[in-house]
Amino acid sequence: MPVMDGIAAAREIRRRETESQRPRTPIVALTANALAHQVSEYLAVGMDDHVAKPIEIAKLYETICTVMSRAEEAAAKVA
Repeated sequence: MPVMDGIAAAREIRRRETESQRPRTPIVALTANALAHQVSEYLAVGMDDHVAKPIEIAKLYETICTVMSRAEEAAAKVA
């Protein structure tokens, strides 16, 4: 990304959500960085999941479905 990397972007999104009391935006890391410590860092900064490159379409689809399902469940609890 030209201005900030995914970690910085996720931190900024989470900061703005907290600041404005907006609902959580689902974020999935899509990267070649797939070592355990890298994935842990993505999750620690607030990303919801991780999909490693090269992309396996079935894995990407499954991850999106899982993350969106969690988001819907969280929204239902708030409503």
